[in-house]
Amino acid sequence: MCSSRIENPGSKEIKALSIEKYILHAELRGKWMKKIIVFLVLACLLTLVGCSSNTTNPSASGETPVQKKKLKIALTGTRDISYTKELFKLGEKIEKESGGSIKVEIYPDGQLGKDSAVFDAMKLGTIEASMMSPGSLTSYAQRFSALDLPFLFKDEQKAYEVLDGPIGQTLLDDLPKMGIVGLSYWEIGFRHLTNNMREVKSIDDISGLKIRTLPNPVHLNLWSKLGAVPTPMDFSELFTALEQKVIDGQENPAGLIKTSKFNEIQKYLTKTGHVYSPNIFMVSKKFWDSLSEQEREIINKAVDESKGEQRKLNQQEVNEALTYLAENGMVITELSPEEKQKFMDKARSLYSEYTSVLGEELYNKLLEATK
Repeated sequence: MCSSRIENPGSKEIKALSIEKYILHAELRGKWMKKIIVFLVLACLLTLVGCSSNTTNPSASGETPVQKKKLKIALTGTRDISYTKELFKLGEKIEKESGGSIKVEIYPDGQLGKDSAVFDAMKLGTIEASMMSPGSLTSYAQRFSALDLPFLFKDEQKAYEVLDGPIGQTLLDDLPKMGIVGLSYWEIGFRHLTNNMREVKSIDDISGLKIRTLPNPVHLNLWSKLGAVPTPMDFSELFTALEQKVIDGQENPAGLIKTSKFNEIQKYLTKTGHVYSPNIFMVSKKFWDSLSEQEREIINKAVDESKGEQRKLNQQEVNEALTYLAENGMVITELSPEEKQKFMDKARSLYSEYTSVLGEELYNKLLEATK
């Protein structure tokens, strides 16, 4: 029993050596563990960097990845109308000049909603841009009703002069407080009357006709004074309403009458030319503020260049449309100078009613500019 507790004389030295050896091995293991951990951390970081690089799609040459911004343009006009055709060209131009940093998408035919819904979406920034006539804007910015005053412009050149000058800019300056930035005036054109009841050769022929108009006080007032029964309605509902004879007629530029195929359900067209309608190119202020200065310059320049091209295209479209409509069964009527003057006298009696809406200063400048 006692002999079992007697230690070997060299056992202490052996134990000491074993402890030192254990400690040495532990230190070596610790160093290797630290190296392994550092290696693993570096490997993870390299993997993350590689993944993030792949999501931004870097080029093989090592160029800086492009961060794309989407520009959705929504409108109620058809795909075949002049301003929609030019919008597709505009989109290509913006994408090219921006080096792909701005991706443009066009949604015609009311795909993203009526004008009112699109305008509200632009204020929120969920739709980036649109084109609308002044008649669609007056419920938001009353002074745009100035451009809907009947027989205001004698021809397109006078309209361009006013719209591209200080008066046009003054009206655009009303938009930013509503979350919209107005960039340019494109063209819809002079509006003409169509109906399926009778040929209109005089004011008396208008009496009692149920005419679709824009939901705009100036338009409603005008057709009431001319003896019609004005019926406000969204453009997207117009064809069906004419087809089902809910209304007798409508008023729009010749190009839109053709592309909307109104000639299939309307027999008579009278060249009243009562209102010249521009098409205002607008963008969401939220979107505009997100752009760099360079990107804004690219869009401004492209929109301005396209404005000129679209106006030329629209003039060509109007002439071709009138010829097409006549060849395809519509009765095209020119008002005599005497009857045209009667229309003008009757229509201009409502001018003074809008002095307070426009403000006396703008009203007087507008009359002076258009004479």
